[in-house]
Amino acid sequence: MSDHCHACGVSLHMPELKGPAEDFCKYCIDDKGELKKRDEVRQGIAHWLKSWSPGITEEQANERACHYMKAMPAWAD
Repeated sequence: MSDHCHACGVSLHMPELKGPAEDFCKYCIDDKGELKKRDEVRQGIAHWLKSWSPGITEEQANERACHYMKAMPAWAD
């Protein structure tokens, strides 16, 4: 099992955050246990970024989320 979600980086050590798939959190997996689409995960990360950086714009949050996702194994191209 991974220490962190391969799509968003959230810690998988807390049982309440684990998803039905071994390498992903509950926020990045859909009801069928499949990885959500890249844009949906990006929107979630952007929302999270804005929650602790309220001064950033939606565009800035999305740009930062895109940059952040480049380091996640699920989105490696």
